[in-house]
Amino acid sequence: MFKHTLPRLPNRPKLTQLPPCSRQIQTKKQNSLPAAYYRGGTSRAVIFKQSDLPKDKNHWAPIFRSVIGSPDPYGRQLDGLGGGLSSLSKVCVVGPSTHPSADVDYTFISLGIKNTDVDYSSNCGNMSSAVGPFAVDAQLVPVHSNQDSASVRIHNTNTGKIIHSSFPVVDGEAASTGDFAIDGVSGTAARVQLDFIDPAGSVTGKLLPTGNVTDTFDGTRVTCIDVGNPCVFVQADDLGVQGNMTPEEITAHPDLLVRLDSIRRQAGVKMGIAKEREEVPGSVPKICIVAAPSTTDKRDIERKQTAGDVDLLARALSVGQPHKAVPITVALALAAAARVPMSTVAGVVDRDPVDRAGVTIGHASGNLLVGANFDADGGLTSATVFRTARRLFEGRIFWKND
Repeated sequence: MFKHTLPRLPNRPKLTQLPPCSRQIQTKKQNSLPAAYYRGGTSRAVIFKQSDLPKDKNHWAPIFRSVIGSPDPYGRQLDGLGGGLSSLSKVCVVGPSTHPSADVDYTFISLGIKNTDVDYSSNCGNMSSAVGPFAVDAQLVPVHSNQDSASVRIHNTNTGKIIHSSFPVVDGEAASTGDFAIDGVSGTAARVQLDFIDPAGSVTGKLLPTGNVTDTFDGTRVTCIDVGNPCVFVQADDLGVQGNMTPEEITAHPDLLVRLDSIRRQAGVKMGIAKEREEVPGSVPKICIVAAPSTTDKRDIERKQTAGDVDLLARALSVGQPHKAVPITVALALAAAARVPMSTVAGVVDRDPVDRAGVTIGHASGNLLVGANFDADGGLTSATVFRTARRLFEGRIFWKND
């Protein structure tokens, strides 16, 4: 009789057991907290109520990094709510006021994209426009259901400065619909008026922190000024570049970003922000290229940024990246510097302004008018800008421990 013998099967490999520590990491639940996500001006940020965060602020940084998705070596922050741009890598914390002239405290945090930086050293003017609406929506500042507008006094803890935010409300919440448009954001929305009170000396305590109208770093003349945030202004001609460069052209330039960062760090030391160049934060001082608008350049004409439409051109950097528009704090500083005789900004601004209400700035995405109020001695008492803001979501936000 024929006997069929099955082939002998090889021994199956034993399943490898994960070490206890690895198994624990894989099965650990995520953490979560109440939060909201808002667009403010040309930026976006996750906003927390301070009461929802740990009382010990030393525990905030890991939460913020994981929520935003930093650090990300790919530069996209796909594992968080950041967007791979400095204007999208932000967190705000809002809580009860500790200042007698304010309704709420507001702390701004800028996060590095590829690194672990969690920077509290500066304010964000764009996200300031979302703080008032958030305070109303989160019922930190009560409004009656029949009110059609609200005014929130904001204490920015980064700078110690006061901002007045005024905006329409509907049924007790900040309005989102309106007919006001800002360059850099598609569509229209409800207008938010921001009045920055006594904005000079936000970090250094001085309008001109170095004591000079102009300084020279790496052979390039600059003006260092502190309004809203410490800023450094350099003329495009002195850098040998065009003042209407796009952000992409600035990034692609072979050495411009390196030169600007070197100037910025030296200025930061002389402004007293840090003792050594390596210690200068990524967020301040901000640096901005300025130029007079052209009357013949085709690109300026297409953007309505000719000498008859804007007072100057500005191309700002934020945390090492060319900004798609212009940081509001840089715009405040520009408005002040334009009134300082012999400054690098005054040197490119036409004496006959496009709009006598302030300075009209041509930036990479359009134009921005900054209203500025000065006292009899030429001091800046307040500055006004108009933005829009909108609540994008609210609920619980999740993060995981490293």
